Amino acid sequence: MSRPTAFAHHRFLGDKRTQQVYDLDEVTDEDAMAVVLDELMSSDAFLCFGPDTLAEARNRGYRLRRV
Repeated sequence: MSRPTAFAHHRFLGDKRTQQVYDLDEVTDEDAMAVVLDELMSSDAFLCFGPDTLAEARNRGYRLRRV
C-alpha cells in the first residue's frame, strides 16, 4: 500500500462521510487499506488533522477504524 502523496507526512486520515479515522502507520491488511484509500481519494471526502494525533481526531468526533 502506498500513501497518497498529499498525506505523505500525515499519520491519521479521516473519512468525513462516516466520521472514521484511519491510522496509516498501523495497517494490518494492506490490500484492504489500498481499496479504502482508493475509494476515499475518489470521493473527496477526506481530511487530515492538525496536530496529527488520534486525540485531535477524537476531539473532532472521529472514531478509529482498524484495517
